[in-house]
Amino acid sequence: MRFSFAFRPRLLDALRGYSRSRWLADVGAGVTVGIVALPLAMAFAIASGLKPEAGLWTAIIGGFLIALLGGTNVQIGGPAGAFIVIVYGIVERYGVANLLISTACAGVLLFLLGMFKLGNLVRFVPVSIVIGFTNGIAVLIGLSQLKDWLGLAIDKMPGNFFSQVHTLALHIGSFNPHALALGAACLGGLFLWPRLFVQGSPVLRVAEGHTVRRFARIPAPVVALVTLTVLARWLEMPVETIGSKFGGIPQQPPAFALPDFSWDTVRLLVTPTVTIALLGAIESLLCARVADQVATDPHYKKHDPNQELMAQGVANFVVPFFGGMPATGTIARTVTNLRAGATSPIAGMVHAATLAVIVLVAAPLALHIPLAVLAGILLHVAWNMGEWHEFARLRHFSNHYRLLMLGTFFLTVVFDLTVAVEVGLVLSCVLFVRRMSALFRAEPESASTPGTDGLALEPGPRPRMAWHLHGALFFGAAAKIDPIVQAVEDGPEGPEVVLDARDLFALDTTGLEGLEQILKAVGQRGGVLWVVDAQEQPRSLMERSGFSARLAEQNAAQAASAKNHNKNREETNHGSTAP
Repeated sequence: MRFSFAFRPRLLDALRGYSRSRWLADVGAGVTVGIVALPLAMAFAIASGLKPEAGLWTAIIGGFLIALLGGTNVQIGGPAGAFIVIVYGIVERYGVANLLISTACAGVLLFLLGMFKLGNLVRFVPVSIVIGFTNGIAVLIGLSQLKDWLGLAIDKMPGNFFSQVHTLALHIGSFNPHALALGAACLGGLFLWPRLFVQGSPVLRVAEGHTVRRFARIPAPVVALVTLTVLARWLEMPVETIGSKFGGIPQQPPAFALPDFSWDTVRLLVTPTVTIALLGAIESLLCARVADQVATDPHYKKHDPNQELMAQGVANFVVPFFGGMPATGTIARTVTNLRAGATSPIAGMVHAATLAVIVLVAAPLALHIPLAVLAGILLHVAWNMGEWHEFARLRHFSNHYRLLMLGTFFLTVVFDLTVAVEVGLVLSCVLFVRRMSALFRAEPESASTPGTDGLALEPGPRPRMAWHLHGALFFGAAAKIDPIVQAVEDGPEGPEVVLDARDLFALDTTGLEGLEQILKAVGQRGGVLWVVDAQEQPRSLMERSGFSARLAEQNAAQAASAKNHNKNREETNHGSTAP
């Protein structure tokens, strides 16, 4: 099989027949989602243990590259809530410099996954594992934001679950009522704001052909950020702000800088690199699939997973050189972009340009944003991220599903995402093998013998033994062949053993070894073995491995031996009756 490298961004296809009306729709959607991304990018960076500008320039540079080179029409890239726990743990354990190296190496890994067309492998991750770690990350995000939401006097939060709970409990008496009031007002407003716009409220509609697009109203996070920042400033509330914590946001673009790189360091960062790449691939492709499902435009083209992974790889390789954090596709912003009327990757590029203009022009205004407000926004993000209804639905699923989902959830919360996904994948494989092995069965049949691939067996004096094989005979089910071997060994001499394989749809080398054991046992008893009506895959393996030839050879030898035995017996009987 020849390897062919294909790199074709979706932008090239989207620009064919590009019209002015589509340009206006993309610009409107891009500006809207750029405003939405402003508070989220800062909040994600701060929650990850980084400065707010790290999140902003990740959204700008990473978001632009993902839109420019990606394999989807409307995906918005940037920092994501799912990375908060991962990035915070890497920063605490390895430092910011090593986070940059891990992110760049993860970018290379993502690009290679796309280049070798392995994008569809992400779909092999069971949905129970995805739900489990998503809910676990949501819990950890919410827990990490309680410090700023309550205004607790904690210099630095630890990285693991139990230490965080212990630290919060020790400092609960230091909560700031002003911070709590702002955080509660933010969280309540985020839940209330969308409900203020019921059906029938005036909205702006623009007809484009047969499609009616509704422009998004003012995003709730922006309303909360502006109103509560103004309120806190006007009332001179004694709360921690971006200015008091970080000294503000620089108004100039970040300088290009190479992190200290060595292969010895890279070897130490294998685990965080793989974690970033794995989570980035899962998040971006899940986001692309959500966009495919939400899109209603009949001309919308489904995403290209391999091109998307290559774009994610380029973005994550470049962003660290400007002090950024990992970037991936973001579901909330992508859906906002789609519902705001986006038709092409131009909207994602406009989103990045909008953020850049805001940062370069209005960065000093961010000095007064209270951290409690950003914490409230992230608590809302964590609530929306978690699929909490899946816990209530667990009673409708099998014990295997429950074990995978709950196990991944608790491992994510107590340990980390890497351990959770590794254990979850191993456990899912074990449970899959167990379930598939349970589907295989070998049922005894009556003495009547079916045809051998359409050829009838000649009747003979041999005692008959027959089994009907169902399912997949592989390493997990090979032990179920042992009763057949035992029955042959304990049965009569010279048996004719028939294995009906019409319902045996898969066979592996371990299962083939089980058939070899039956062949050996039949040969030792002086019998013959027939494997009849084999399907294509089992037949192909038996022929390629030489089993079919050995089977035919042994049957021929036994038939010749039986013929000679019968001839000698007839001659003996004839001699004893001669006069």
